[in-house]
Amino acid sequence: MKEITIDVLKDAASRLMFEMTEEEYVKLFQELSSLTAQMEAISQCEDLDGYEPMTFPYPVQTTYLREDEPLPPLKREEALSNAGSTLEGQIKLPKVVG
Repeated sequence: MKEITIDVLKDAASRLMFEMTEEEYVKLFQELSSLTAQMEAISQCEDLDGYEPMTFPYPVQTTYLREDEPLPPLKREEALSNAGSTLEGQIKLPKVVG
């Protein structure tokens, strides 16, 4: 894994077109360093392969979701009625990549 430095963070932010202050880079670097240290500590634990991965630490039953029911699709005009700008039957968005 590539070592995380503030220069690496600045390069990644530049590629993703993020603008951050020096203070934000320092804070992000500190948080990622803490996370990396935690991951390193977890990797030192023995017999981790014997456990199933989990997404939540407690068993939870979700009973409040409704069943999906197929419905007829919206008419184009209805789907585009809240769009701020349209062009040729599609939502028109501003250019985001230089």
